[in-house]
Amino acid sequence: MSRAEVKLDLSRIVFIGRTFDEYMLMFGLSKAELKGRKILDCPAGTCSFTAIANQLGADVTATDIAYDHPFEQLAEKGSEDIEHAMLNMEQAQGNYKWDYFKSVEGLSAHRVQALTDCANDMKEFPNRYVPAVLPVLPFGDKEFDLTLSAHFLFMYADRLDYDFHLQAIQELMRVTKEEIRIFPLVDLSCNRYEHLDKIIDFIQSQGYIAEEIKVGYEFQKGANSMLRIKEV
Repeated sequence: MSRAEVKLDLSRIVFIGRTFDEYMLMFGLSKAELKGRKILDCPAGTCSFTAIANQLGADVTATDIAYDHPFEQLAEKGSEDIEHAMLNMEQAQGNYKWDYFKSVEGLSAHRVQALTDCANDMKEFPNRYVPAVLPVLPFGDKEFDLTLSAHFLFMYADRLDYDFHLQAIQELMRVTKEEIRIFPLVDLSCNRYEHLDKIIDFIQSQGYIAEEIKVGYEFQKGANSMLRIKEV
């Protein structure tokens, strides 16, 4: 594949991530819950969770469609996407709550920190970052104790249909031994995912517990709950 073709493919991916501290709030996690657990972040983007959690005694693997590309190219892409996103954010501030970030500048600083931590970790520990595309993951059955999935499932309901969501969640269930946490439960219009009750009914029919849990994080208005899936 030529460099031009790689650039073209990558241009279709928005490569932005959240910080470790955001993850802890979004998923209602404590540092004690991380230590000694094998964890999957899917899809991980430029989130710094993998970098920081591994330093705290977890065994975290990140997976994302973008990881087929060299980390230098991803870092450049991430910087461009942050800049573009912040320009759009200036016009859409009313759709968000600013008690955590305080300002667009504060938000930008968090996104840059996440990208920096991710890029540095990717350079030092490339094996932690595995390219993959849901709904098919290159991992074994029950390989992970905990799987975290942020800002992908449910958010893009306008382009990812119910069948995709069902297949993706089944795949996360396949590779996860103890529990799955998905955040948020709303689409890009801040509406609760329209098929969420149907998804929950399916999960429970497979012998799992599925519950909506409020968390101590809300940036996009209404995005303050996660779905927690556990085996009975």
